[in-house]
Amino acid sequence: MFLAVDTKDLEERNIKEVDFVIVTGDAYVDSPSFGTAIIGHTLERFGYSVAVISQPEWKDCEDFRRFGKPRLGFLINSGNMDSMVNHYTVNKKRRKKDAYTAGGATDKRPDRAVIVYSNLARSAYKDVPIIIGGIEASLRRFSHYDYWEDKVRKSILIDSGADLLLYGMGERSIIELAQALESGIAITDLTYIKGSVFKTRFPEMVYEAERLPSFSEVVADKVKFAKSFVIQEENADPYRGKPLMEEYEKGWYVVQNPPTEPLNTLELDDVYEMQFENKPHPMYKEEIAAAIETQFSITSNRGCFGSCSFCALTFHQGRIVSGRSTESMVREATKMTQHPDFKGYIHDVGGPSANFMAQQCKNISKRGTCKDRKCLYPEPCKVLDVDHEKYMNTLRKLRNLDGVKKVFIRSGIRYDYLLQDKNSKKIIKEIADNHVSGQLRVAPEHIAENTLRYMRKPKKNIYERFVSEFNNASKDSNKKQYVVPYFMSSHPGTTLADAIELAIYFKKNGQNPEQVQDFYPTPSTLATCMFYTGLNPYTLETVYVPKSSKDKAMQRALLQFNKRENKALVYEALKLAKKEKIAGYLLKN
Repeated sequence: MFLAVDTKDLEERNIKEVDFVIVTGDAYVDSPSFGTAIIGHTLERFGYSVAVISQPEWKDCEDFRRFGKPRLGFLINSGNMDSMVNHYTVNKKRRKKDAYTAGGATDKRPDRAVIVYSNLARSAYKDVPIIIGGIEASLRRFSHYDYWEDKVRKSILIDSGADLLLYGMGERSIIELAQALESGIAITDLTYIKGSVFKTRFPEMVYEAERLPSFSEVVADKVKFAKSFVIQEENADPYRGKPLMEEYEKGWYVVQNPPTEPLNTLELDDVYEMQFENKPHPMYKEEIAAAIETQFSITSNRGCFGSCSFCALTFHQGRIVSGRSTESMVREATKMTQHPDFKGYIHDVGGPSANFMAQQCKNISKRGTCKDRKCLYPEPCKVLDVDHEKYMNTLRKLRNLDGVKKVFIRSGIRYDYLLQDKNSKKIIKEIADNHVSGQLRVAPEHIAENTLRYMRKPKKNIYERFVSEFNNASKDSNKKQYVVPYFMSSHPGTTLADAIELAIYFKKNGQNPEQVQDFYPTPSTLATCMFYTGLNPYTLETVYVPKSSKDKAMQRALLQFNKRENKALVYEALKLAKKEKIAGYLLKN
């Protein structure tokens, strides 16, 4: 059943007073791929009444009074994306379509939606608790560099005026919050919930907290900003993380409790098997692009131990992987086959990385992730558990279900992890035979060793080995299939020489990438920290950052050297790098 979206829904359910009103910047899609639906149904399962205001009017606060005064609080998120990323390209130009809005309309949510919605909720009801969450709040919970304003902004908890922030995946923390409010505990006294951030004027009440540099310090000193980032990353673990405290003016402190523990397999199964309608609410008459893509996809896992520099998952879902059971995913797929719009194709089975299905080693549940090393970078850890049997067995069972024609993998395979498996050749062959639609997407991001080091990505030879084995497997099966790699330009650390090296690599291998992603600085990533400070935060060594529009344009042009409109810029870049001699080779059609 859909969550309530108007007063008629409340009357039909005999709800006289709503416990929680969820406000979201997305159109309401009742799917486990959307946080609003998961949190709403989780609360209902525990006996709380919930109503949803999706994409409210923000010129005044009237829309926030639609259901009357919520008994326990407003729960506010910007949607599945940061609202600024949703609205603007890396060049800070307004996007032409919004995948999370009916018909792709781009005027249904404000910039900095969490802040705007929180202020409107406060205007509507002065004394109702306001709790913010979702990706926008989660990644802005402390001082952060804001690319769109090119400055360090305060914690979103300060700017929004909200009472509490829940970060990461919120099923545990939302129920603990609801039960506390239900019992009569004031929102100002909820200072103990894991996965939460609160404000206080009494720092002495926080035990064993590690102090971050203050807001004024990180604004004034980029070294302090870099050091703050390292402390935050080191404590982004539910088992060894300490409370963190950041001081603001007027005696305020923002305090982060340690992250909540990830859900185990049974709990994940329980979440994804709630009674979702698995489609947009019928109030929408036009298609919602994001709903189409996710409607017949299955989430198999959460968390990622890849630790790529440009990815914020370390600060949101965390490095600990938890996976669902095969039986649960089979039940979800069986339900899909009964959906009137299902055509026989499961679009994806995966998560942040498709082939991560379980905790990465036996030490995780005892002491958490390692503070001083990563699981896959610079080399795979010696105690890493590498096993694809559960994932492959799940794919086999799904593709053999009645009504299923094909099961695709689209969320990306972590190929360096796959190649660690002693059965990697057989796995690649099975994937090539059964789970590719002609193209398999992977993300090497670059091939220059210097850039890969700053990205925390595997070396070029690892990527080339995977491509070779996939191509051989496809050839053996008499299938015309290709690896489609994603590459990134202008990442912090990427020099002009690195971009030229990648361009030569494309030329040598006959590749003509139509799409190249420029690095996009988003809050709470290592790469964004390097972009802003020009420093490696762990060593404080200087990092070259291609920031100027000319630098970025030259790197992008080099990666698309085959386009006629780029040739003059490519030659200029080669001349600047004193590589004019290769211009004939690179620019020859």
